Amino acid sequence: MDDRRRLDGDPAQHDRAVGLRPSFRPACRSCGQVSDVQMNLTAQLADWAAAQADRPLDAAARHHVRRLWVDYLAAVIPGSSAPTSRQVAAHAAIQYPGDQAEAVGTGRLSALGAALVNGTSAHCLEVDDGYTPGSVHPSTVIFPAVLAAAQAAGSDDEITERALAVGLEVVCRLAAAGHPATWRNHFHNTPVTGVLGSAVAVAVLHRLDAEQIEHALGIAASHAGGLFAFLGQAAEVKRLHPGKAARDGIASAELAAAGVTGPRGVLEAPHGYIDAFARGDFDNETLVGDLGEKWAFLDTYVKPYPCCRHLHGPIDAVRALKAEHQVKAGDVESVTVRTYTVASHHAARTVDEFLDAQMSIPFAVTVALAFDEVGLTEFGDDVRHDATIRALVDRVSVVADADIDAVYPRLRPAIVEITLRDGSVLTHRVDTPYGEPSNPVSDEDMTGKLVRLAGPIIGSDRAAALAEQTWTAPTHRTTLDVALSTSETPGSE
Repeated sequence: MDDRRRLDGDPAQHDRAVGLRPSFRPACRSCGQVSDVQMNLTAQLADWAAAQADRPLDAAARHHVRRLWVDYLAAVIPGSSAPTSRQVAAHAAIQYPGDQAEAVGTGRLSALGAALVNGTSAHCLEVDDGYTPGSVHPSTVIFPAVLAAAQAAGSDDEITERALAVGLEVVCRLAAAGHPATWRNHFHNTPVTGVLGSAVAVAVLHRLDAEQIEHALGIAASHAGGLFAFLGQAAEVKRLHPGKAARDGIASAELAAAGVTGPRGVLEAPHGYIDAFARGDFDNETLVGDLGEKWAFLDTYVKPYPCCRHLHGPIDAVRALKAEHQVKAGDVESVTVRTYTVASHHAARTVDEFLDAQMSIPFAVTVALAFDEVGLTEFGDDVRHDATIRALVDRVSVVADADIDAVYPRLRPAIVEITLRDGSVLTHRVDTPYGEPSNPVSDEDMTGKLVRLAGPIIGSDRAAALAEQTWTAPTHRTTLDVALSTSETPGSE
């Protein structure tokens, strides 16, 4: 079965568990054995991870960890003031008291509590990074888990950076190996893969051996979950997905360290991860084919706009048309967006809630037409309830395009067709949205993003100093100390 049939939701294909991708042969159901191609898939991952604790990062990997660290701080600091984050923080203060680690904007909690709060905060504003081949947000799980565990253990900075790199790599590879099948089966890749990645990362931080890491993976797989039912309902549980995965990843690694066992070979075993989440549609080579030879996480993207990544291509296309043709929102009769099927589900026109707007292509296209900037303000209450904005949102349609499906997720194309009131039609195609590795945000703009988003919370000068420190000598201790020094009001430094 090709991706187009899978994405289009052929029911007969949806329930098939065999014969999907050439590189996969499923476990033998009758004999309980695993095919030769899949033998020891989990063990390969565990062996590689265990070896990384004593292996220095190369310059490119180290720089990219720090780049994503800057981006994580740009998400977690402003996100810590979001209503859902405050609600989760209040819960954590009761259920996870302690003095092990810092929850941004809250104070000290247990490591599990800090990971839960920080993972939630980092996902609250939809400004967190991602990995297109896996449709996943790796940093919002891995940084909260590793930094909390590192603070609790007093880990040195070098092993902390290595653990971050390993966790990011596992999430990216595992998500890409199963996507879009996992999405097709209604799962949100970030928590599903994030809990396994964070378990491995924390295991590396604690220098667990390969056998213990395999048990940590087995335990984490029983924590894996997260449904896409939030889409279209403004259900804030989506914000909790990374925090829950980060919390449970720490628990999985530390339980394995304590001697609790998980199923060996949990990825490939009968009734294991691949059977449960991908229904057999899984590419082994993507997971382990060149593991140790290249870092997949170097191809993560960063977000210039505070909304779901599927919206970014259409936004870029509209902005390009505005720049070329000086289009005004009042000139527009209608807009058609052609994109891949996964993105086409983000077509809601009712955007009463903040999250609904962040998930809506019609709304994103409208604000890109109406405003020069597409930032948090443009997704706010005043804009969402503006009658003129709502009228234009209703004239934006989203269409799934089979030709575009054929190149997704290698590319994330969007074609925007704007019909003007005079009858003329303007068209622009974007294959790779701004922020992708092939269309990157500069390091300077990454610093600018941190200052722009965190400045209102901790002050612009402090945010700039935090960025400088993170680029040059990041540490789980002083980085969060700076971020948490919020007693002074912005602008008073």
